[in-house]
Amino acid sequence: MKKITLALLATTILAFGHGSVTPQAVDTKELKPLGAEWLEQNPYKDNAVAIKVGEHGYSENCARCHGLGAVSGGIAPDLRFLDDGIEGDEWYMERVRGGAVRNGNVYMPPFEGVVNQEAMWAIRAYIMSLPKK
Repeated sequence: MKKITLALLATTILAFGHGSVTPQAVDTKELKPLGAEWLEQNPYKDNAVAIKVGEHGYSENCARCHGLGAVSGGIAPDLRFLDDGIEGDEWYMERVRGGAVRNGNVYMPPFEGVVNQEAMWAIRAYIMSLPKK
């Protein structure tokens, strides 16, 4: 009986240890609207308002896997070290929009349709504003 209880406890912890991974909407009304066309470069780079919005969006949607302040604990990539340029922007947006699925396992849910483009770029602006240490 003790082994069954421990197995059940371990399964519960593994299944729910990171909390809900349902993407949360981000309030972007303070940001300049970007329109329906998806941009290839971050229009909010170094924008203080976007960084503030992005910090909130990151804490609601990304921190549980990528770590507080984007300091990864090893579960997911440390986002502070993404390329700062256009290649980093493209990779980031592709991953955020489409998520990450390997062998049928969802490693990151897709955020397109839940989080708007403004929120995605604001989160990127926040991540890029962090020190890389």
